[in-house]
Amino acid sequence: MLDSPICKILGIKYPVFQGGMAWVANASLASAVSEAGGLGIIAAMNSNGEQLREEIRKCKKLTDKPFGVNIMLMSPFASEVAKVVAEEKIPVVTTGAGNPSVYMKDWTDAGIKVIPVVPSTAIAKMVEKRGAAAVIAEGGESGGHIGEIHTMALVPQVVDAVNIPVIAAGGIADGRGMAAAFMLGACGVQMGTRFLVADECTVHDNFKEKVLNAKDIDTIVTGKRLGHPCRSLKNKFSKEFFSKEYDMTVSNEELEKFGTGALRRAVVEGDIDTGSLLCGEIAGLVKERMSCKDIITSVTDECEKLLRGGAKWVK
Repeated sequence: MLDSPICKILGIKYPVFQGGMAWVANASLASAVSEAGGLGIIAAMNSNGEQLREEIRKCKKLTDKPFGVNIMLMSPFASEVAKVVAEEKIPVVTTGAGNPSVYMKDWTDAGIKVIPVVPSTAIAKMVEKRGAAAVIAEGGESGGHIGEIHTMALVPQVVDAVNIPVIAAGGIADGRGMAAAFMLGACGVQMGTRFLVADECTVHDNFKEKVLNAKDIDTIVTGKRLGHPCRSLKNKFSKEFFSKEYDMTVSNEELEKFGTGALRRAVVEGDIDTGSLLCGEIAGLVKERMSCKDIITSVTDECEKLLRGGAKWVK
């Protein structure tokens, strides 16, 4: 069985985090991942405090295992939801799309383990000084908001830069990716795209089918002009967004407006033409619908088998 310090720190069975995907990572998915022994995560996205509180309480009814909340710091409700996670005594908070420093003391004082998503060694070192329990080093292969550095290069540099556990994210969907992450020095992995097709994931079936049928070259990055690049599957929406992004007759305000509501259209309504299908490059490896339990056990079992067989390469 895999033995990782992050499991002892968080009280989970497997060193597997589920990504905090907006409109996707709700109580249904998070509770199923936590029940399966991983760390399920609810996405606060642009929810206000009471909306998030309701989702947290749903999750508490579905599992007594540890779960976390991901707070998108660029949300207009970030301060509001920051207070709610403390009030609800959430065991773990992960953060993205911003600097969590302003909230970290309040969270750590409330006994919350803070685990920010970091795109660079500089940010990793900064949040370590602020009291982070661990960091998630997320490479540009991942879906949704991404940084510039890719997982293979980012993870070992972050591992060398900090003295707290590092979770690898971006481009991981099976035991091979998990084993590679351990060899890079990580203590665990975070997967998002793999959980999009989980039985307990409430994403529209049209979205799931697009992921299951994706090939290795089927993602695109848009939003660089606006300062928040995102990776998604290629479709009518993403191709048009990409075209508008490099059209100087289209203002930033018009570009922002064009993207408004696109993720909800894809996730909730199943609009695979004008919706935003946020998804990682690893989608080409995701070929089967499974329960969260089966996803986690298949990934960790394959990882263990590979690591045990690693000695064959050393003479």
